[in-house]
Amino acid sequence: MAENRCRGRTVHFYNALHPEDALGGLILNPSVTEKNFLFMLEILIVASDPYGVSLRGTDTIVTPSDQPLKPGHYDIRPNSPGGTISITDEPCITRVYSGADSLTTTEFLNQVRERDRKCVITGTMNIRADMDIWVGFHAAHVFPLSHLQLFVSSGLSRCITNGERGSDSWINSCQNGLLMQSNTFCFSINPDDNYKIVSFVPDVFGVDGRKLDPICRAPDDDRSVRDELLRWHFHQAVLTNMRGAGEPGFEIDFPPGTDMVGEILNGPQAAKRMETELFLRLNRYWQTSLSH
Repeated sequence: MAENRCRGRTVHFYNALHPEDALGGLILNPSVTEKNFLFMLEILIVASDPYGVSLRGTDTIVTPSDQPLKPGHYDIRPNSPGGTISITDEPCITRVYSGADSLTTTEFLNQVRERDRKCVITGTMNIRADMDIWVGFHAAHVFPLSHLQLFVSSGLSRCITNGERGSDSWINSCQNGLLMQSNTFCFSINPDDNYKIVSFVPDVFGVDGRKLDPICRAPDDDRSVRDELLRWHFHQAVLTNMRGAGEPGFEIDFPPGTDMVGEILNGPQAAKRMETELFLRLNRYWQTSLSH
């Protein structure tokens, strides 16, 4: 069953000229300030002129302050007559977890583990790191492996500085990796807000408002994760979770005997998801065949 990202939203935002049709919304967690909200709207809103944002039913104008954002309905209004407001149609990528660890290189795993030695999101130490036991800790790619072509065409591969370009175009550099206990677009890290972690779902793991652990972003360490990639991930998370009704989440827990292909084909964005799944599996086969 696909996840409904708009369920439970406590913030909604509108074109003030069409106050009944929400452009999008947000499940509000304590870390989101008025400044954060305006920053995220800059990703989502296409406007012909500068605009103001106000909390409906009050005289409250949203300013770029550190005041916590209040729940409610927010109206976006152009500052000049005739100005237009709409939501961006920028595409966001389909990202699913498909057991893709076999696509990562040994060097990627080793360097991310050696650098971080903890979940850099929750701060949980891997007390068995010295025994080389990593159960429960995942070396995750910031930019997903399944979109290698986009990684190259977008120019983001150029921000990698610590490897020799190979068939993976540096996507397996540790500069594109973080050690963590989970990895989705349900939370993201804003490098332009002191590396604050923003949760886009109810914060059951207590990560909202934390800072990305400094161990993985030390400026004098050439293994450090790249701000450009964290910035890209945050941008994607805003598009995925806040635009319209949000992008559908995908089922990943298929019990034994499930017709996985049938479930995917009958689910949301079937063509895009099948393309992603096939990429992962064909590349896994290709990597295995090269090793023999």
